[in-house]
Amino acid sequence: MLILYTPANWFAPLDWRDVFPKAQPIEVDLGCGDGTLLLHWARRFPERNWLGVERLKGRVLKLERKAPRLGITDNLRALRIDSAYAVERLFPPASISAYHIYFPDPWPKQRHHKRQLISPEFVAALERTLRAGGFVNLATDHADYFAEMVPCFHAHPSFEPVPPLVPAAEEEMTDFERDFVREGRPVHRARFRKRAT
Repeated sequence: MLILYTPANWFAPLDWRDVFPKAQPIEVDLGCGDGTLLLHWARRFPERNWLGVERLKGRVLKLERKAPRLGITDNLRALRIDSAYAVERLFPPASISAYHIYFPDPWPKQRHHKRQLISPEFVAALERTLRAGGFVNLATDHADYFAEMVPCFHAHPSFEPVPPLVPAAEEEMTDFERDFVREGRPVHRARFRKRAT
């Protein structure tokens, strides 16, 4: 079974029955890199389906090589595409149980702000595709970007803040986070839940 999923139509919402062989809650890692953390989750939580979204081909290919060696085939898939496009165009409404957005590129220069992933429009797309009670998990080492992200969620009436997820062990960290922790750099975290009504 191929880990990298290629939709028949890149302009229509996905049918999750075509992506995963089993109907289970779906969690999405936006910007999953080489999938190290995603592989950990897929092994630890086989009762959930895990989708990694990554733009860079080399990273997706690493994930595709590693997964079968770990015996992960059914509950893990990857899409090679821009994260914003996937959420805004490919994910059906109210179909995702959780999003994980860890260390997105901050694009700190003013002229690059339009490239930042988190914006009011993107938060609205996350809300549309999340199930009621679903979560968005955020982490970044960039304090200024964090200060811009969080108000986007506070401003949306469907989201409420809840205590953030904090890794209990090193294998629950991204590669970036491991490096930041070793360097003593602070990591900023937030978690938001989509209200039931």
